[in-house]
Amino acid sequence: MRFRTRAIHVGNERDPQTGAVVRPIHLAATYIQPGAGEWGEFDYARSGNPTRAAVEATLASLESGAGALAFSSGMAAIHCATMLLEPGDHVLAGTDIYGGTYRLLHRILDSAGIGVTLAPSTDLEAFEAAARPETKLIWVESPGNPLMSITDLAACAELAHRRGAMLGVDSTFATPVLTRPLELGADIVMHSATKYLGGHSDVLGGALVVNDRELYDRLYFIQNATGAVMGPLEAFLCSRGIKTLELRVREQCRTAARLAELLAADPRVARVLYPGLPGHPGHEIATRQMDGAFGAMLSFEVAGDFLAAKTVVESTRLFQLAVSLGAVESLIEQPAAMSHASYAPADRAAHGISDGLIRLSVGLEAFEDLRDDLGQALAKATESS
Repeated sequence: MRFRTRAIHVGNERDPQTGAVVRPIHLAATYIQPGAGEWGEFDYARSGNPTRAAVEATLASLESGAGALAFSSGMAAIHCATMLLEPGDHVLAGTDIYGGTYRLLHRILDSAGIGVTLAPSTDLEAFEAAARPETKLIWVESPGNPLMSITDLAACAELAHRRGAMLGVDSTFATPVLTRPLELGADIVMHSATKYLGGHSDVLGGALVVNDRELYDRLYFIQNATGAVMGPLEAFLCSRGIKTLELRVREQCRTAARLAELLAADPRVARVLYPGLPGHPGHEIATRQMDGAFGAMLSFEVAGDFLAAKTVVESTRLFQLAVSLGAVESLIEQPAAMSHASYAPADRAAHGISDGLIRLSVGLEAFEDLRDDLGQALAKATESS
């Protein structure tokens, strides 16, 4: 079956009891067992739930994985992956990563005795030079957040395995529609299900998909022991969102590409970061690695300072000022003050996250309306400068 067919049918088989084409939400917290010490398929909702199992089956299929686990949030999923590590181990992560991931690495893992180094994953020579003998996990995002950098995932997987480490990829921006990291050699792929998978700004969730059943078993043990599982209502909403995932993502990508070209030609804009633009440093890799489109996220810098960018993000009418991304409505934010405020200011500057940077999540509104909205907001910023 093709991708969009699997998104609709795998894990979503009709209910055998009633014939309902949409499976019911299972809210039970516990399940009757065949006998004392005899376990059925489900026993306690933390350990397994039919609604959660359905969305996990869909995700494993879409990512070509051996198994998937659905979590209460994207950060819970990343945290579970890092719990594979032990004190004395080391994590090498890219510099272009979500602010919450940065916070987890530098405020939680550090205190647990796990070393952390950030280095540019777009420069594999410099990236490998930052690895250590005790590096056990390499963590990257592609496209990166918020600079839309592109990492060569196949080359990064080879680097990780040659050094005896695992490669984990946060593929939230790409979605399995555009990039399937496990097919490129990654060991773990993570999604914030809050974003494109749910797609409607009404789900909080995360997922890990892995290429090895033994690794799945290790992660399942950690998840079951710590309890950060996706609830049944969230799992149901996520399953529903995935059914339209490919249609939404490809249409959003088309609009994002047009907006990126428009902004790149606007003299009020200092630079545009979008891998679909031929001048983007990762364009060639993205063309190879992403399936026919370059994502619906883009960032740009206005010609001015923090206040000019602040004026833009506070002046849009259709682009709503909010963190998060990947839903049907378009969002706008200023990373230095919002999604990446948890970065130390020196690290933001060192990693290229300027105060004037603006990040867009392009939704499903008409291109013309989004174009006009950005135009009037940029005009206001120019007037106030």
